[in-house]
Amino acid sequence: MNYTIYEYSLLIALPLMLFIGFYSLFGKTPEKPIFDNYVRSRRIMGGALLILSANYSVHFFLEPRFMNVNAAILMNLSTYFLCYWLFSSALTTLLDRFYITRRRLWTHLGLWALFSVLSGAILLLLPDGTMQKVGLAAMAVWLLFYGLFFARRLILAYRRAVRIFNDTQSDDIGAYIEWLSIFTYWALIFGISCGLLTFLPDSWVFVWILSSIPFYIYLFCCYMNYMLFYEQVEIAMESEISSVEEVPGDVERVALQPHAVPYWHSELEGKIKGWIDSEGYVRPGLTIKELADILHTNRTYLSGYIRTAYGVSFREWITGLRISYAKRILVRNPELTIADISERSGFQTPSHFIRLFKENTGFSPARWRKMEMKI
Repeated sequence: MNYTIYEYSLLIALPLMLFIGFYSLFGKTPEKPIFDNYVRSRRIMGGALLILSANYSVHFFLEPRFMNVNAAILMNLSTYFLCYWLFSSALTTLLDRFYITRRRLWTHLGLWALFSVLSGAILLLLPDGTMQKVGLAAMAVWLLFYGLFFARRLILAYRRAVRIFNDTQSDDIGAYIEWLSIFTYWALIFGISCGLLTFLPDSWVFVWILSSIPFYIYLFCCYMNYMLFYEQVEIAMESEISSVEEVPGDVERVALQPHAVPYWHSELEGKIKGWIDSEGYVRPGLTIKELADILHTNRTYLSGYIRTAYGVSFREWITGLRISYAKRILVRNPELTIADISERSGFQTPSHFIRLFKENTGFSPARWRKMEMKI
């Protein structure tokens, strides 16, 4: 083995891991009650990172792989199993503040203890040979499916949150939590790679260590950036997920008939037409609850109407109205800049407006304007 690469890779990774871990535990956050859940999530993540740092420290100072390979593998397997749960719990907590329960805590601690004991028995008690290899393969499969289980749960929580945002918010709130999805897939690939590297020759260990550096830098940057948007996301989650509205029985029965037209749709149609004519959709930050209040209706009814009449989510519907409005003023007011039009149309930022406009028309606003002006 190339000892220099191995030792230097640990020397680079360990201080980084310790810094991110301790900062996650003790770094400052806004002193607002709404950030309590964010702090909880970050502390769980910090604990996971410090556990991994302890693993790195043992490898760096004691070099167990050169004294007892099986003990080193056992330490890695036990650490990965525990950290799979901690990482997923930290991220899922950002989307579900009630995710961590006492029962779930003791269940996964028990599974971790069982996994560690069985892995120890296979590695330290069984003689080298076929039986040990079969046992290790079984532990590796268990670890893999454990990670896949948590990854699936987090992705489902992410998609559920995006659906809720799309059905209730006119702005693209889901873009603020997109990093959770990206990080989940990255973590899954990285975790599986780490598990495989545990069983590979020592000459490959430095690959695992060096690859962890950009992984944890990305995690740290995402958590720091997310703090800028967390309050907006959490407010949306609190107002839309936690509030459950009662739907009258007759409306519920109609909802079970996909081809039926509810009696209240005709009334809503007239109200919405008047609201569209008044260009109320250009108001920034509009939510379905606010629109329901404006129209003096129930937001459940309104959501059902939008889905039935237009076949899209609330956000997609509002975006379409804003794009149509932007097209009109692009042609009628050539003196206005793209930034002016973006603001007047109710979009968050000019860049957000340009992206959505291009997705809708296939052209940037500036190019679309030039094409229309020539006609």
